[in-house]
Amino acid sequence: MDPITNVAELTGHIAPIAFGIATIGPAIGVGIVVGKTVESVARQPELQGRLTGLMFLGIAFTEALAFIAIAVAFIPFPS
Repeated sequence: MDPITNVAELTGHIAPIAFGIATIGPAIGVGIVVGKTVESVARQPELQGRLTGLMFLGIAFTEALAFIAIAVAFIPFPS
């Protein structure tokens, strides 16, 4: 087969693969944010309310990366 044909067949499958790879980072990031919040609450229980709010803010920013990855992975780029 022609190498150009192989590349043309592959381009249709790149977006889902790119999305799958791009969601690994935010998933790890959310795990780190939640883990560090649990550590902080264990050290200073009186700050639980404030730390929980900051945790959800951190999760929102981290998950925004996954949503950006969804958008970028499915944008059709001209060849």
